[in-house]
Amino acid sequence: MTHDVPDHEAPSRHVVTLDLDGIADRAGLMERCARALELPEWFGGNWDALADSLGDPTVWPGAAREGGLLVVVTGWRAYAATRPDEWTVAEDVFAQAADRAPEGLLTVALALGGSH
Repeated sequence: MTHDVPDHEAPSRHVVTLDLDGIADRAGLMERCARALELPEWFGGNWDALADSLGDPTVWPGAAREGGLLVVVTGWRAYAATRPDEWTVAEDVFAQAADRAPEGLLTVALALGGSH
Protein backbone atom coordinates (compact mmCIF):
# COMPACT_ATOMS: atom_id res chain seq x y z
CA MET A 1 0.00 0.00 0.00
CA THR A 2 1.30 3.44 -0.84
CA HIS A 3 0.67 6.52 1.18
CA ASP A 4 0.37 9.85 -0.61
CA VAL A 5 1.98 12.67 1.29
CA PRO A 6 0.42 16.06 0.63
CA ASP A 7 2.72 18.34 -1.35
CA HIS A 8 2.98 20.83 1.50
CA GLU A 9 4.50 18.14 3.74
CA ALA A 10 7.04 16.59 1.35
CA PRO A 11 10.18 18.50 0.48
CA SER A 12 10.42 19.00 -3.26
CA ARG A 13 13.39 17.94 -5.31
CA HIS A 14 15.49 20.77 -6.73
CA VAL A 15 15.82 20.49 -10.51
CA VAL A 16 18.97 21.59 -12.35
CA THR A 17 19.20 21.48 -16.14
CA LEU A 18 22.68 20.60 -17.33
CA ASP A 19 22.63 21.68 -20.99
CA LEU A 20 25.57 20.18 -22.89
CA ASP A 21 24.63 21.69 -26.24
CA GLY A 22 27.84 22.90 -27.94
CA ILE A 23 30.19 21.06 -25.57
CA ALA A 24 33.20 19.74 -27.49
CA ASP A 25 35.46 18.28 -24.80
CA ARG A 26 35.86 17.30 -21.14
CA ALA A 27 37.00 20.78 -20.13
CA GLY A 28 33.80 22.27 -21.54
CA LEU A 29 31.72 19.63 -19.80
CA MET A 30 33.40 20.37 -16.46
CA GLU A 31 32.91 24.11 -16.87
CA ARG A 32 29.23 23.62 -17.71
CA CYS A 33 28.78 21.29 -14.72
CA ALA A 34 30.45 23.76 -12.37
CA ARG A 35 28.20 26.58 -13.54
CA ALA A 36 24.90 24.65 -13.68
CA LEU A 37 25.44 22.90 -10.34
CA GLU A 38 26.87 25.99 -8.65
CA LEU A 39 29.92 24.02 -7.56
CA PRO A 40 32.38 25.68 -5.18
CA GLU A 41 35.46 27.51 -6.47
CA TRP A 42 37.68 24.67 -5.24
CA PHE A 43 36.01 22.26 -7.70
CA GLY A 44 38.92 20.57 -9.46
CA GLY A 45 37.40 20.17 -12.91
CA ASN A 46 38.23 16.47 -13.27
CA TRP A 47 36.19 13.27 -13.19
CA ASP A 48 36.95 12.48 -9.54
CA ALA A 49 36.03 16.00 -8.43
CA LEU A 50 32.77 15.82 -10.38
CA ALA A 51 31.89 12.46 -8.83
CA ASP A 52 32.71 13.76 -5.35
CA SER A 53 30.68 16.95 -5.87
CA LEU A 54 27.65 15.17 -7.29
CA GLY A 55 27.65 12.67 -4.44
CA ASP A 56 28.02 15.25 -1.67
CA PRO A 57 24.82 17.13 -0.74
CA THR A 58 26.83 19.71 1.21
CA VAL A 59 28.05 21.24 -2.09
CA TRP A 60 24.71 21.08 -3.93
CA PRO A 61 22.71 24.24 -4.52
CA GLY A 62 21.09 25.23 -1.22
CA ALA A 63 17.56 24.34 -2.34
CA ALA A 64 18.64 20.74 -3.05
CA ARG A 65 20.13 19.92 0.32
CA GLU A 66 16.83 19.06 1.98
CA GLY A 67 14.66 17.57 -0.74
CA GLY A 68 17.26 16.17 -3.10
CA LEU A 69 18.63 16.99 -6.51
CA LEU A 70 17.40 16.05 -9.96
CA VAL A 71 19.93 16.80 -12.71
CA VAL A 72 18.36 16.74 -16.17
CA VAL A 73 21.09 16.45 -18.81
CA THR A 74 20.04 17.93 -22.15
CA GLY A 75 21.87 18.44 -25.43
CA TRP A 76 24.24 15.55 -24.68
CA ARG A 77 23.91 13.51 -27.87
CA ALA A 78 26.40 15.47 -30.01
CA TYR A 79 29.02 15.30 -27.25
CA ALA A 80 28.38 11.57 -26.84
CA ALA A 81 28.78 11.04 -30.59
CA THR A 82 32.00 13.06 -30.98
CA ARG A 83 33.63 12.00 -27.68
CA PRO A 84 32.26 8.52 -26.97
CA ASP A 85 35.06 7.54 -24.58
CA GLU A 86 34.60 10.71 -22.52
CA TRP A 87 30.83 10.30 -22.58
CA THR A 88 31.13 6.75 -21.26
CA VAL A 89 33.16 8.08 -18.33
CA ALA A 90 30.63 10.87 -17.76
CA GLU A 91 27.76 8.36 -17.67
CA ASP A 92 29.70 6.24 -15.17
CA VAL A 93 30.39 9.29 -13.00
CA PHE A 94 26.69 10.26 -13.03
CA ALA A 95 25.60 6.71 -12.17
CA GLN A 96 28.16 6.20 -9.41
CA ALA A 97 27.38 9.57 -7.84
CA ALA A 98 23.65 8.77 -7.81
CA ASP A 99 24.38 5.40 -6.22
CA ARG A 100 26.60 7.00 -3.54
CA ALA A 101 24.34 9.92 -2.67
CA PRO A 102 22.50 9.44 0.61
CA GLU A 103 19.09 7.74 0.47
CA GLY A 104 18.47 8.31 -3.23
CA LEU A 105 18.67 12.09 -2.96
CA LEU A 106 20.38 12.40 -6.36
CA THR A 107 18.89 11.48 -9.70
CA VAL A 108 20.57 12.17 -13.03
CA ALA A 109 18.24 11.89 -16.03
CA LEU A 110 19.32 12.01 -19.67
CA ALA A 111 16.74 13.91 -21.69
CA LEU A 112 16.20 12.31 -25.09
CA GLY A 113 14.91 15.45 -26.78
CA GLY A 114 16.80 18.56 -27.78
CA SER A 115 18.15 21.14 -25.39
CA HIS A 116 15.30 23.60 -25.90
